[in-house]
Amino acid sequence: MVVQTLRQDEVDRLFQALADATRRDIVARVLVAEYSVSGLAEQYDMSFAAVQKHVAVLQRASLVSKEKRGREQIVRGEVDGVQRARRLLDDYERIWRQRVDRITDLLGEDAGDDD
Repeated sequence: MVVQTLRQDEVDRLFQALADATRRDIVARVLVAEYSVSGLAEQYDMSFAAVQKHVAVLQRASLVSKEKRGREQIVRGEVDGVQRARRLLDDYERIWRQRVDRITDLLGEDAGDDD
């Protein structure tokens, strides 16, 4: 049984966004507190434009949201996006555990055959 709660394109965007260490770090930072994009750019040894691109990838995956406040673009973490990722990984874990349970059952049946 394969559980797929998200569309394939959503899964692709989610894992693509989380595959990069800088993007995972941005998510962790903005889940703790809102940051301006320029404030985030100060945290990394890369250009403002590069940080903007990372934020855009995270936005497409719904892991962060961005809003304009005055002259700044404020980034905040989206708990719903993180929860979707967790639920997907939970589904994969459940599939894996079911497989382990079936193997354990088969091994138990084999052990019972020797008696």
